Amino acid sequence: MGQFDGKTALVTGAARGIGQAIALKLAAEGADLALCDLKAEWLEETVGKVKKSGRRTECYSVDVSSAEGVDSTVKQIEKDFDKIDILVNNAGITKDGLILRMSEADWDAVLNVNLKGVFLFTKAVMRGMMKQRSGSIVNIASIIGLIGNAGQANYAASKGAVIAFSKTVAKELSSRNVRCNAVAPGFIRTKMTDALSEEVQQKMLANIPLGRFGTPEDVANVVAFLAGDAAGYVTGQVISTCGGMVM
Repeated sequence: MGQFDGKTALVTGAARGIGQAIALKLAAEGADLALCDLKAEWLEETVGKVKKSGRRTECYSVDVSSAEGVDSTVKQIEKDFDKIDILVNNAGITKDGLILRMSEADWDAVLNVNLKGVFLFTKAVMRGMMKQRSGSIVNIASIIGLIGNAGQANYAASKGAVIAFSKTVAKELSSRNVRCNAVAPGFIRTKMTDALSEEVQQKMLANIPLGRFGTPEDVANVVAFLAGDAAGYVTGQVISTCGGMVM
């Protein structure tokens, strides 16, 4: 038996990378999955892998920055699965550039997805979790939200805000036995990071005490811990999953 048997997990940005790894980890430990991304067809690979674990899974196309879209999606998920026990806010984008050259559109786009999306999904699932007096929300932040990074003002601002938001949610919902925590990944090997030059990768590697890049599964393992009963006394915390880059 898995620790999430009989539980439903909602994962945003579940089509690839960290989101897909989180979905697979939760499914492997018994959860049924409601998978969200901008386009439902993007989720086909994740769905195929989740089904191999024998868990139920449904896909939902949603723009996380649309209040109407998020509300209707969460209502549909609650109808399809009866309840939501775990929410993982993973959807995120980057539009990098130095502040001097950053357009207002690029600033707004990143904040709308990375921060507003977390707010909207959290607000939408909150009522159900409060009513059932149980639930776990895990928000995917970034070490960039802790230390900043040149050329990523919008991304850093969004992820720093996600951390502060997570602490506030934890304080507001603790009396209803609903927990909220954040995970701050460091350099995680994905298709996006693989595109970086060898020189850039080696420079980053030099700043990681454990001497390797992280994997999406490294992040998924921490998410599964925070979502489960083993972390029943953990709320309002930020766990950096970065190989020691931030201490």
